[in-house]
Formats: sequence, C-alpha cells, structure tokens
Amino acid sequence: MMRWAAIIAAAPLAWAQLGGTRDDWPHYGGLYSAWRYSELDQINQSNVKRLKVAWAFQTGDYDGGLQATPIVLDGVLYLSTAHNWVFALDAATGKVLWEYRYSLPSDVTTIYGPWNRGVAVGHGRVFMGTLDNHVVALDQRTGRELWRVNVEDARQCGCNITGAPLVVKDKVIVGVTAGDSAHRGYLTAFDVYTGRLAWRFWTIPGPGEPGNETWPGDSWKYGGGSTWMTGSYDAELNLVYWAVGNPAADFYGGDRRGDNLYTDSIVALDADTGKLKWYYQQIPHDVWDFDSAYECLLVDLPVDGRLRKLLLNPSKSGFTFVVDRETGEFLRAWPLVKHYNWIQGIGPKGELIGRNEPELEKPKFLCPSIGGGRSWNHGAYSPRTGWYYSVGLEWCQEVMAVKEEPVEGRPFFGGTFKWKHPPGEPAHSHLAAYDPLTGKRFWSYRYKYMLLASILATAGDLLFTGDPEGEFFALDARTGEKLWSFQTGSGHRGSPVTYRVNGRQFIATPSGFGSALAGSLGEIWPEFENYRKGSTLFVFTLPEEN
Repeated sequence: MMRWAAIIAAAPLAWAQLGGTRDDWPHYGGLYSAWRYSELDQINQSNVKRLKVAWAFQTGDYDGGLQATPIVLDGVLYLSTAHNWVFALDAATGKVLWEYRYSLPSDVTTIYGPWNRGVAVGHGRVFMGTLDNHVVALDQRTGRELWRVNVEDARQCGCNITGAPLVVKDKVIVGVTAGDSAHRGYLTAFDVYTGRLAWRFWTIPGPGEPGNETWPGDSWKYGGGSTWMTGSYDAELNLVYWAVGNPAADFYGGDRRGDNLYTDSIVALDADTGKLKWYYQQIPHDVWDFDSAYECLLVDLPVDGRLRKLLLNPSKSGFTFVVDRETGEFLRAWPLVKHYNWIQGIGPKGELIGRNEPELEKPKFLCPSIGGGRSWNHGAYSPRTGWYYSVGLEWCQEVMAVKEEPVEGRPFFGGTFKWKHPPGEPAHSHLAAYDPLTGKRFWSYRYKYMLLASILATAGDLLFTGDPEGEFFALDARTGEKLWSFQTGSGHRGSPVTYRVNGRQFIATPSGFGSALAGSLGEIWPEFENYRKGSTLFVFTLPEEN
C-alpha cells in the first residue's frame, strides 16, 4: 500500500516548486510556496452541492479544539491534536493505522491554553513540536518515537511550540511562542536523522550582533519576537522565509525605545546555515501587538512590466505587505480591513504615516483590536483567477499602556485592553478576493462573527472554509457565491486540505473551536461565552457513480 522509498526520495523534489498540490497535501501550506491551492478539479462548481461525508474521525482530545492542518502522503493522513497526540489514518476510510500520545509533564506552562497546528513529514519521519518545547521525530510507518530534543526549558521561558515544523532538505525547522511574555525569540533547525542542533537564529540580536543597538539596556533579553507560525522555502534561492512576531512588552515601549529588530519582520535565512540574508521590518517599534507572524506566500508576478519573485505577508495590523523575496525590497502594502486608525497609511517606501500609539495609563480607542485585522489562519492564492483570498476582521479595542517590569517566562503585555465594535457598525468579518499586488477587491463575503479558519482554493474554482457556528462551506472562487455547506457540530479554527486516493478527490477539515481568540469572542458576542467544543476531522467526497 505504501511506497515508502518512493515517498522519501520524491518528497524534497515535489515540495520545491511554486504551485498547487495534486494527489497529496505534503506540507503545512500545501507546497513550500504556501498557496494553499490544489490542482484537483474533480470536485467543482457544477457538483459541489453533491458532497457527502465519506468518513469522520473523533480524536478524543477536546480541550483546545482542533487547529491542525492534516498532512497527506500516498494515501495516509497524519493529524495532530492540542495535547500533542498524532494519528496516522487511512485517507480513504479513516481507519487508524497508528497513534502516538506524547507524555506532557503535569506542570507544563502555557500562557493561553493547549493547541497544536500540525506536523511535518519527510525522510520517513513525522515531526512535531510540543507544548513543553520539545521536538519529536516518529517513524512514519509505525509511529514509534525515534528521537526527541528539548529546545529550551519551558518552565523557565514560558514558551511552547504550537506551529507545524518545516522540513527543508536534511533539517527540520521549528519556531517558538512567547511573544507576549518576557522571553527572547528564535528559530531552530535540527538534523532530521539525529535531532542534533544544526543552527539557531535569534530574532532578538544579542550584544555585539547587528541590530542589538535597537534595544536599549537589557531590554533585548525579554524582547519577544516569537516565530510561532510556519515559514516557507524557495529551493532555487535556498532561502527560508519566516515571519516574526511582536516585541514585548506589547503595548508599552518606553523601556525599549528603538526599532526593536527583528520583531514584526520578514527574515530570509540561508537554509543550510541559518545566516540572515535579508530582512524587512514592517512595523518598527511596535506598540500595538501587531505580529507579522503569518504566512509567507511566494509567487512570481510582473511588477511594472518585469517578472519578479515576490513574497506576500498579511499582518495582524490589517495590512498585507509585498516584498521582493530575492532582496527584501519593499514594493507594496495594502489594507485587508476598513477599520484601522493605528496609522493613517503606509508610504511608497513602507514608512508608517501618522502613528497613533497607546498612551500611558490613559485609555485610547484603536483599530484593529489585539485580535488583529487578520488572525493566523491562512489565506489562499489561485493561479486560475490570479487572486489572493483572505479574511479581514473588523473589530477594535480600548487599550491602555502600563509600565511593567519583566519576569522571565511570565506574561509581559505592558497594558490592558477591552474589545469594542468599530465606529458606526457592529464588529464582523469578511472573506474577499484581492489582486495580490494592488489590493483591489473583486468581491467580498460578509459574516456576522469572526471567520477564523484557513482557506483552501482548488482548480475546481472553489474556496473552502468554516465558521465559528460549525458550518463548513464552499464559495465560488470567481464570484463569492455560497454554493454548499455542512454543519459539523463545532466551530472551525483549523485548516482544510484536499487530496486524491484511488482516483477520488477528498476534502478534509478539522472541526473543533478553541484558542485564546475563540475564547474572547464572548466579550463582544455573549452567545460565544460557552461555545461548543469538539475535535473531529470530517472528510467529504462525491458519491460514487453507479
């Protein structure tokens, strides 16, 4: 059933190009380019209304919901859960092939709560980061643990690994949380076979390193700069791209005056050595908690008549930034949201115009909220339409900066906040189609609450995503018309994927609402104070022809 040698040999090549997936879903973002796009079109606009449940799998791990992206290779689906359980399932039937349950210590520390956003598969191994800041490698065929390494003592740093690792050549690369605590961020690469440390890139430069001058005194020691989501990779340039989170303390910047490199930046690293090749900082001296930590989408498009290698990064600030991924040159920035007042705009060289910062011990109304104009859940790019699809979140907050002394590994917000509706209308969200360069909007699907699940685009000209009320649904990628939906019983906070087994296309989606952001919806909408928990993978396909 499983052609293991072929998988291991072909995987690095299959993941190396831009474009869409086909039979498999081998990487967190689909391929290294993070398009979240599949070339499969068996399920399309003409027949999507006929989709039926092929199978469903309940993980049993309900606290924290199900936020993962399933990985599918050669008919096997790999799924991780909030407490670091991993399942290998027959992708056609849902039959359990093996399961692994990581043994978490009773004193594991998390600032928000337990969750895990996925595994990586390569070289005959399944890799996962854990809540107590370890990396484990499992045998791809049996689930047997091959090695585990401790990245840093989670009891001291207050940090975890919640994002999916990235396998690049013979290395597995993992990020770290703790952007909202007194901690110094980094990105770490390990040898896939032994677990031995290969390299580490510190997102907050230490003394003697370029960029440390942007951190006065000892503020660099607790500067945040988490790398909590998954990066991308360009094999031709041999560059790993990773988006870095906010500085700490989040809202009070009086003790860290300066640009605070490399927070709120895209960094491009040599895949073999971890050396910095270039960076682009979107928000120098961030005092709004506007992470840049989301997807780095790689696409080649003409700019002013010349084809260029681009990187798109949607930010928590509500803006999408476009840079040249060979050099880091700023090209464009455009808003995903209507309601923003933290700046007046972004200039032609990327300069922030009219900064509107929180004030010390004085409430100020700012948009978007700490929840962001976008959450971490990924957008998608379709080469058929040439459009980028993303959610925008329209909500605001009343925030007050507070001077706070750091305590290593403890929360370090430097302020307080209260969720608010935006001016003139209730808080809401929208999923829209954009020109990836200019931000021109072609259509928009409005939703009364916050859409917090990733988007899947397919060659069937369909978009799939889910909402907090439990509806998993499909939109027409060209018009935004809603074509189909299915009630899964719990809200959606994870990432749907598609794959093909024995000639049949399947659509898989995690169902199970959770996360700090999900738990905060009740502050605006009381009906979400006790949302329905769950942790089930639903898999859909078309009925077989008689």
